[in-house]
This record gives sequence, C-alpha cells and structure tokens, in this order.
Amino acid sequence: MTAAQLLSRVKRGQTPPLLLLIGPEAYQRGQLKQTLSAAAGPGAVTEHDLTQVSLSEVLDDARSLSLFAADRLIWVSNAEAALPRGRAVADADGPDADGESASAAANAAPLAAYASDPTPGTVLVFESIRYDFEGDDKRKLERVAKFYSAIPDVVELRRLAAHDARREAESLAAQAGLRLDATAFDLLVEALAADLARISVEVEKLALYAGNRKLTVEDIATLVPDARASNIFALVNALGRRDRSRALEILDTLTREGEYLPLALSFLSTQFRLALAAREANLKSAQQIQSHFTRMGIPMWSARAEQIAQTAAKFGKPQIERAMKLIFEADRGLRDARPDDRIVMEQFILKLAG
Repeated sequence: MTAAQLLSRVKRGQTPPLLLLIGPEAYQRGQLKQTLSAAAGPGAVTEHDLTQVSLSEVLDDARSLSLFAADRLIWVSNAEAALPRGRAVADADGPDADGESASAAANAAPLAAYASDPTPGTVLVFESIRYDFEGDDKRKLERVAKFYSAIPDVVELRRLAAHDARREAESLAAQAGLRLDATAFDLLVEALAADLARISVEVEKLALYAGNRKLTVEDIATLVPDARASNIFALVNALGRRDRSRALEILDTLTREGEYLPLALSFLSTQFRLALAAREANLKSAQQIQSHFTRMGIPMWSARAEQIAQTAAKFGKPQIERAMKLIFEADRGLRDARPDDRIVMEQFILKLAG
C-alpha cells in the first residue's frame, strides 16, 4: 500500500486498526501521522519507542480503554527494535537462522494474538524508518516485514523519484505562494536530493524571504544549503572555455563562501565521470542522458542531465580523461600533510585550462 492509498482510506473512514510503515520517506510519514492524529482527535494520541519499552507493554496499552477518548492513536517508533538481537539478526542465512526464526515467532506471537482481535476504536501504528528498500538494507527490511507479518496493512514509504519530488515541490510552493522559475525548481530539487521533507522546510523559508518576488537560480544558490553545487557547474563551464580568469574567480567565490574544497573537487570528479560515461554510451542529448542514467538506478534531474550534456560537449574524451588524471593528482595533493587547499586547486585549474 502507498501513503496516498492509506490517506484515501482514512478520508473514507476506513482506517485499518493495525498499520506497519516501512521505509525512510519522511514527508509522507509526517502527512500520515498528521492525518491519523487529526482523525483520533486532540489528546487521543499516545507515542511509544520500542527502544524504551517492550512490545508487550505497547500491546497492553493498546488493550486498555481510554476514559477520555472514544478513539485512540498509538504511534510506535523504532519497530525494528522488537526483533531478536544477536548473530542471527546480522546474518539470517547463517547457522543460527532457524534459531532466529523460532525466537522471532515467539516474540511476535502476542502481536498475532492482538491482530486477530484488535481493540475497537484504537489505531496501532508501527513505524520502521531505519532501513531502505535498496542494497544491504533490503534483507533487513524484509526481516522487519516478516516479524510484523500479522499486520495485514503495510505502507511502503519509498524515496520519491525526482519527477515526483519536483511535482510535489511545485504543489508546496503554490500553497505557500512562492514563485520560482523552472530552472530554480530544478536546482532546489537537485540540491536537496529530492528529499521532500527538506524541500518542504526550504519552501517555507524561501516563501518568507521572497514575499511577492519571483526567485531565481541565484537566490536558490545563495539561500539553500547544498545548492552551491551550481557554482561547481559554473567552474566546469569556465574550464571548458579555457577561461582561467573566470575559473579562478569562481574558486575565489567558493573559498569566500566557506566551501570545503575537497568536496568541490569531488563534485568535479562526479561531473567528469558522468560526462565520460555519457560520451562512451554515445548519448547525444540531455533527454538521452537522463533516461540512460535513470535506467541504471542513478537519480538524474533534467537540469543535471543538461549540465552533463554540456560538459560532454565542451570536453572531448581525451580532455575528460586528462581532467580525471589531474583531479586524481589534486586529490592526492589535498591529502598531503598540511596542504594549502586553495593553492592545490589553483594549480589544478591552471593545468586543466592551459
């Protein structure tokens, strides 16, 4: 079940008595909590943390009837803490896997008993936000889902795709009365890694700052944390034009803004690596680049794809390979004992733009 599907059920008065929320997406989780709390009414929400109390204590509370509210919401965080601990949890395919299964089944038995006869008027929500749906976390999340298998209604809070985050950001901006041009929207979403929880906070701040004025890319780069990456792209463009003077001016701006120069070099490395990959795949347009990297599981925004396309166009393959070599040398220089980061970066710029 998605968050939108659950919200639709709540609006129709069909809230499930037991819910399991899994996944790291914070904005949708916040929406669900706000909606369920409003449905329960003021003073009817109880919160528990399974790192502080046991599952049995939570279920005992759920069995209790409130003297002050007909409906209750019990919100339980850190649901994964109820799972058995030890070697078997770290390696479910290891020799202790059967022991873990038996222990987990025993621990989950009270939950299964409650699920068969939940308390009327009480909504019991368990949330597990620690694990993602990808990589090493996937198996851990599957164990959480297996432990709570008695709960029939599971909401998957997956990270939003870039285009979904962009669409939601536009909606949030419209609600806040914030006006941004299209490129500024792209930068806002990219700078905050399509994290809608962070985007919603920044939209509120930007709306207070802007008033009736329409904000531009320059405003986003100045006001939004992590948006200084736009200056990194400007540096790439200057290097592509062999414009030493402009490249050094941008380096001076980055230094004055307190940019951590090894991180700036890391951004440059990523930009050139993606441009090299685009060239080797014979990608000709920003649309092809976005589609190619998205299929590979690499988040790619339209503005980012356009930057990569421009970098690939400005630098030939031999030049990109040379740039990667110079980045490696600069990175090694930044790791030397007591380096002067600015001098190392200036030498890098002079060599690459030479």
